[in-house]
Amino acid sequence: MNSKTNKIVLAYSGGLDTSVILKWLSEEYQCPVVAFAADVGQTEDWQAVRDKGMATGAEKVVISDLREEFVRDYVFPAFRANAIYEGSYLLGTSLARPVIAKEQVRVAAENGADAVSHGATGKGNDQVRFEMSYLALNPQLKIIAPWRIWDLNSRTKLMAYAKRYGIPVPVTKKSPYSSDENLLHISFEGGILEDPWHEPDEAMFKLSNSPESAPDKATYIELEFKQGNPVAIDGESLSAAAMLTRLNQLGGENAIGRLDMVENRFVGMKSRGVYETPGGTILRIAHRDLETITLDREVMKIRDSLTPKYSEMVYNGFWFAPEMELMQKTMDTAQATVNGVVRLKLYKGNCIPVGRKSDNSLYQESFATFEEDDVYTQSDAAGFIRLNALRLTIQALNKK
Repeated sequence: MNSKTNKIVLAYSGGLDTSVILKWLSEEYQCPVVAFAADVGQTEDWQAVRDKGMATGAEKVVISDLREEFVRDYVFPAFRANAIYEGSYLLGTSLARPVIAKEQVRVAAENGADAVSHGATGKGNDQVRFEMSYLALNPQLKIIAPWRIWDLNSRTKLMAYAKRYGIPVPVTKKSPYSSDENLLHISFEGGILEDPWHEPDEAMFKLSNSPESAPDKATYIELEFKQGNPVAIDGESLSAAAMLTRLNQLGGENAIGRLDMVENRFVGMKSRGVYETPGGTILRIAHRDLETITLDREVMKIRDSLTPKYSEMVYNGFWFAPEMELMQKTMDTAQATVNGVVRLKLYKGNCIPVGRKSDNSLYQESFATFEEDDVYTQSDAAGFIRLNALRLTIQALNKK
């Protein structure tokens, strides 16, 4: 079976797990392995990743800068839909997986590989997200998931394997949790966080100040949108990646975007995750606020009814499914009028909209005013109320 595999492209990070996988694949399948690393905005020494990949036996190391594509084609579409999983999670890891998988499939084609591999375990969501994407984009590729088939099922065994093959092992103390970082967020799970009663240590957080250490003075910003996408901060136009980077900085400084939750994984178990999503939190709050003046009431109701399903599809790995394409088109149709500016107050963990304006605004002061007006006949409300209460009136009469 192994002899039929000619070349493998591995989703590679340079950490212990994928370094061992890189060597294991080349030994087990006796074929060249291309180590593919995706830059989606994580803090990383990319030259060190390249050097380690080559030293561990990769035929080639490919590092792709996906930051703009990630934010433009994955983060922003999800935020146009106000995507949020189980009412809290802004899908930072979920949104990064399809862009990584898509590039991995492209790298496989470019390098004549007939197989792809990843380092996700058999317990988590990422195995589903990667493999659903592979199958949607190129079902001819063989998929190799080492964690589901090898016997290196403990850190002790991984360390022993690394020592046997001369793979450098981190000399720093093992982190008491695992983390995943990209331009949208950083997540923490496992280890000491597996006890849902255990409060995260302040030293763990990387992207945000605590509310206690955030500035005592509020920061005001104006965020401009066009068709549901953020395009400028305080009048300065920014690219997608630069926009999210700037919002991360502003949110992090003001302690915005921390989340501690227990979520339901697609595979069936509950999992505790701690997240920092400073820029995304600002973006979602501002976007929803602008929609209050630019979206028709009934359009908003229908769109909001679809958001949980949309979010679930992203979380569960169905980014490239046909129903996702249909859903995205529906979401984007609703965004045609979501243009304007939102003024926000950022202060000690709070992101508070304090003003909004739009040329597409459906808010008309002449109709809404409590002062005297000549555009609304208040006596019309009596008939409106009686007609809406008709079924209630009949019900009451039947009770007599």
